[in-house]
Amino acid sequence: MLTVETIGRVRHAFRVKGKGIKEIARELRLSRNTVRTIVRGDETEHRYVRRAQPLPQLGAHAAKLDAMLSENAGKPARERLTFQRLYEALRLEGYAGGYDAIRRYGRAW
Repeated sequence: MLTVETIGRVRHAFRVKGKGIKEIARELRLSRNTVRTIVRGDETEHRYVRRAQPLPQLGAHAAKLDAMLSENAGKPARERLTFQRLYEALRLEGYAGGYDAIRRYGRAW
């Protein structure tokens, strides 16, 4: 995420000092595309938003997790498994990925 200060530096260097995009990118250690976006746009904040979360480790175990989540949804609240328990059950099945992928998938499910 770029701060307002960095965006201000880029615009000042481009508009007032007359520096080129490549030179600004080199000095501020930003990509040229980022500098170009800042110079051409009017936004005061620049954020990267991921369109889709890749789940390469979960791919083979997604069907099993879907079955576990649907089974879990039918139970009363006190008997439902937490994402941590679902993660531990998948680890026993051979899942090698991390807990965060399970949690993200479960919340989106």
